[in-house]
Amino acid sequence: MTHDARQTTLQSILALAPVVPVVIIDDVAHAVPMARALVAGGIPAIEVTLRTDAALDAIRAIANEVDGACVGAGTVLTSAQLEAAGHAGARFAVSPGTSPRLLDAADQSELPLLPGAASASEAMTLLERGHALQKFFPASAAGGPALLKALSSPLPAIRFCPTGGITARNAGEYLSLPNVVCVGGSWLTPRDLLEAGAWTAIEALAREAAALR
Repeated sequence: MTHDARQTTLQSILALAPVVPVVIIDDVAHAVPMARALVAGGIPAIEVTLRTDAALDAIRAIANEVDGACVGAGTVLTSAQLEAAGHAGARFAVSPGTSPRLLDAADQSELPLLPGAASASEAMTLLERGHALQKFFPASAAGGPALLKALSSPLPAIRFCPTGGITARNAGEYLSLPNVVCVGGSWLTPRDLLEAGAWTAIEALAREAAALR
């Protein structure tokens, strides 16, 4: 797959719904019912972060067992993690920032990468490498909607998925910006609901999120 094709694929994934859930899974048994609840609520793109030992197995289970889910790997920091995510069945990858080695690996990978930026300089550097779709992280701490609005005029070619401090209450403010394609947030799959197996509650949160735009 060419770089342009990966960008087109990533654009289509990010446009599936206004919110991409950022999920931390400690128990792989939670992965499939959680993903089914999210998909039933209208949220098909799911980012499973590589922050736990269960993450890759969770990605594999969702990819193999949940119809309609588009599972990705988050917190991808190295080329080895990018490769492992692809082997597990991830359809996209997300990084909180960027490094030259990771970008080089992404150039050789079939897996579309959403790299992170928190400043104009970082965003420009990524754009030079052909990444017009970027994660804005940590969104709230880095300047929130005000900074994204300021970037929209000088950097009109870039569209962002802000993540970090996004909630159901402030997501709409981000989504109203012309350079925001979607937002990422953890509020759809809080740990207490996962541990309780409260899949109906997660589906309800997904429905609310799907209606944000």
